[in-house]
Amino acid sequence: MKLIMAAIGRQKAGPETELVARYQDRAVKAGRALGLSGPDMVEFAESRARNANERKAQEATQLLGAIPSGAFIIALDEHGKNLSSEAFAQLVDKERINSTPAMAFVIGGPDGHGQDLLQKADLKIALGAMTWPHQVARILLAEQIYRAITILTGHPYHRV
Repeated sequence: MKLIMAAIGRQKAGPETELVARYQDRAVKAGRALGLSGPDMVEFAESRARNANERKAQEATQLLGAIPSGAFIIALDEHGKNLSSEAFAQLVDKERINSTPAMAFVIGGPDGHGQDLLQKADLKIALGAMTWPHQVARILLAEQIYRAITILTGHPYHRV
C-alpha cells in the first residue's frame, strides 16, 4: 500500500523539513516489511483566490487530484477524531490487509479543507485539541506514520 502525505503550502528548507524527511526515510525502510511504500510528500502552493471558500475549493481540487483512485483518504481537521497511536496503527493495518492501494493523509491550507475534500474523506482526524503550524503538523504526521509502522512490526521504538 502506498502512503501519501499531501499538503497545501510548500515547506522551505530548514530543520522542520529535515525532521519530516528523517521520519519519511525511517518509515520507508521499516514499511517495506509490511508491503508499504512511502510516505511520499506532495505539496501545492496556497491558492491566491480572494475569499476563503474559493481558496478552500481550489486547494481541495488540487489535493484530490494528487490522490490515486481507490485511496483511503484521511483529512487532518481540527474537528476530526482523536486517535491513539495504537488505533492509528490498527487503521493503517486494516487498510493494508484489505488491499487498499493507497492511504492519503491530507493537510489543508490556512483556511482548512474545502467541502469536496471533506465529503470524500473516509476519515477526519485531529492531531489533538491544540492548533499546530503546518510545519509542525507535517512533523507530527510523519512521526505517527513511522510510529504506526514500528507498532505493526513490533519494533521497540513505541513503548507503552
